[in-house]
Amino acid sequence: MECLVELGWSGTSTTEVARRAGVSRGAQQHHYRTKIELVEAALEHLLDAQRLAYETAFAILPKDRRNVAGALDLLWEVFRSREARALMELAFAARTDEELRAFCLDLNEQILEMILDTFERLFPANTLPEDFVPTMLRALFAMYVGLSVQNALDDDASGNQRAVLEQVKNVAALIVPDRGPAAPAAPAPTPAAPTPPDGPQHAGPAPEGDPS
Repeated sequence: MECLVELGWSGTSTTEVARRAGVSRGAQQHHYRTKIELVEAALEHLLDAQRLAYETAFAILPKDRRNVAGALDLLWEVFRSREARALMELAFAARTDEELRAFCLDLNEQILEMILDTFERLFPANTLPEDFVPTMLRALFAMYVGLSVQNALDDDASGNQRAVLEQVKNVAALIVPDRGPAAPAAPAPTPAAPTPPDGPQHAGPAPEGDPS
């Protein structure tokens, strides 16, 4: 990942990766014959690690931030990370590299599936239509990618990215509102007085002339 961030796809070589990892080229090639195989394995490991780190970070947020706004803040931190910039390097290079393009298309789908699965596990009580959620998350993913490209250039010096993200969180809070504490149970209704059975009743004085 460091090679991709610092050297780009074209500057990343298996020789340089082996040098930085402190292993021989023979050992590296024994496990990964090509650069694409090496990158694929590294990204699989990276995504698993990032998923675990993200869910752990969400779980230890203060209770008042353990909501969709907090989740989006954490997601933005992921997109601003060096690892995410390594993924951007791959995406840019894939435009002119047919083999890399096929790999990146599949990688995008893996990331989207991971985001969808994470959303459904963090917010299982959401009432959104099932067919709406994947499209919503694709739109969010595309927006975050675009914002992260801008952030890589100016580190949000003007605050424009922060302003966009605040609006996104405001909208998200309307779509996935906090459920809050459970409402207290309603008191049980008071049982109605039993209905008197049909037939003559003798609770009161007998009418005048009553043979009883």
